Amino acid sequence: MKNYIKILTLGGALAMSACSDLLDTEPRQSLTPESGFADANGYQSLIFTVYGEIRGFNNYGQQLMIAPEIMADNLRIIANTGRYIGQEANADRAHIGLWGTGHYGAINEANIALAGIDEVEGDQALKDRIKGEAHFLRALLYFDLAKVYGYEPGREVNGWNQSVVIRTTPTLGFSDADLRTRATNREVYDLIESDLQTAIGLLPTAEKGTSAVYRASKGAAEALLARVFLYDAKYAEAASMASQAMATFGLSDTGEGLMTAEEYVAGFSTFPNPESLFEIEIRSNDWSTVDGVNNSVCSLSSNLFASAQFILTASDELLATYEEGDVRRDTWVATTRSGADGTVYRSDKWTGSKGDFLENLPIIRAAELYLIRAEARYRTGDEAGARADLSALRANRGLEAVAGGVSGDQLFNLILTERRVEFALEGHRWYDLKRNGLNITKHGSFEDVPYEDYRLLAPIPQAQLLLNEELENNPGYN
Repeated sequence: MKNYIKILTLGGALAMSACSDLLDTEPRQSLTPESGFADANGYQSLIFTVYGEIRGFNNYGQQLMIAPEIMADNLRIIANTGRYIGQEANADRAHIGLWGTGHYGAINEANIALAGIDEVEGDQALKDRIKGEAHFLRALLYFDLAKVYGYEPGREVNGWNQSVVIRTTPTLGFSDADLRTRATNREVYDLIESDLQTAIGLLPTAEKGTSAVYRASKGAAEALLARVFLYDAKYAEAASMASQAMATFGLSDTGEGLMTAEEYVAGFSTFPNPESLFEIEIRSNDWSTVDGVNNSVCSLSSNLFASAQFILTASDELLATYEEGDVRRDTWVATTRSGADGTVYRSDKWTGSKGDFLENLPIIRAAELYLIRAEARYRTGDEAGARADLSALRANRGLEAVAGGVSGDQLFNLILTERRVEFALEGHRWYDLKRNGLNITKHGSFEDVPYEDYRLLAPIPQAQLLLNEELENNPGYN
């Protein structure tokens, strides 16, 4: 454990956290490496830095919410500031960039916590929670990497099964930074699923829509594992785990516990979101005013603040997808923008209503459990169950139940449509098409991206290839 203290700097190990309940034993400014890692509280501070990575603008603070939407067919650019121009056109090498932007640093911090927490004194319940959070956060980080740089297991094109490099032990210095090849898709998904199973057994429960969801919980791990199982085409397991998470959070099969149609739009200006199962809290000292105006999803997707950039709006194709009476359509508000032709639409999901563009980041919402289970039930032949789950959600969105005659491809397409309108501007669209082996549909005059196209996977940055000669880039980027 002393080696960790020598290697880690105070700034890297004890950075500001995204959570409210930090150490109350010492002011953060007075923490030293020795006091920081002398007990379980020090490792808790280390875990809080991992939450900080997740809220970053290269992560869920911007990129992971916007890029998967504009790379598909949900968003379009209305002002050219240079941002997301390549992603909208699916230009060569214009993709989601996570490798080399802090993901592996955060994974390393989780690994350090897992390696050292049992060596220090502290309350066992706290130590278990820290371990559970480390497993949960490592799983989330690897899942994001796997979705961007590799195919889902069983959906490989031309047998290409390479994913990302796996590291599960701390890298404390250059001597530990051995050069490794990329693991297979199967190996990475096995690690993610194992981490989440472990987290479920260690984490406490949390009540949906309360400040407890600002940290990982048993139910959040169950919900994320249900999502991972869906991507992994383990449909029976996905349905079962979604049901387990619903029970943990007190969600009924008929939709009690979801936001009602009357509550839906306002829920996105409520902190935490009433449906949040896992949400990253952003406080005034986490983002400066400059950060907000330059980088927040609110600034890029709305004009609620006079200084907002407002460069993105809903595509015509997305707007046409909403059914009459669907309250989710009300999250897009007609407005105008200088330089943009005609009516454009601002997002009222990201309102910056905490002030100065500040907004929390709902990562997992209750609605997703119904949609995971609906899709998993459809895939396992339980179409009646799939219709019931869709109907439970739709009843809380101002829509009628799914008719009993909806089945087969029509039912599957409805599930994807419900996911599209429910999670618009929440970073799901690209992945929903990719994980199902579908072509990436585009808006306007942009051409669809075939599933077999090399642009489906992101390139590994050239700097990483130069550092590690064991790495092989994804096909099409050599």
